[in-house]
Amino acid sequence: EIVSRDWSSDVCSSDLSKNACEEGECGSCSVRLDGELVCSCLVLAAAAADRAVTTVEGLSATHADAGPLADVQRAFVDAGAVQCGFCTPGLLMAVDALLAGDPDPDELTVREAISGNLCRCTGYGRILDAVDRAAAIRREAVA
Repeated sequence: EIVSRDWSSDVCSSDLSKNACEEGECGSCSVRLDGELVCSCLVLAAAAADRAVTTVEGLSATHADAGPLADVQRAFVDAGAVQCGFCTPGLLMAVDALLAGDPDPDELTVREAISGNLCRCTGYGRILDAVDRAAAIRREAVA
């Protein structure tokens, strides 16, 4: 039996997804549930049964042509947007979801998309740079 507070670690079996606030405030535990970005700490285990759950580990599988790292993961590394790493999994999931729907977002759209993810290390400048890099990678892949 899986209790709801443990579903992100038990159901997702994720070593990288974080469970921080357990209140849906920080975004560190963000995953995609049937393609929709959700805070896993707010999803009951029963609600995830028989549904597609994508964690940060699944990003490179989703973008198989990207190699061991997905485009957003590579962009975060290249931009130096990974500091302590605690917020990174949730930010990666939020950015991937954003770029799936909007391959060329403006800064305001990016800030809105990541507004549910708290980062205490970067000041968000490098994160915004990483999003621009990831968007450029995706646009080049389409061209």
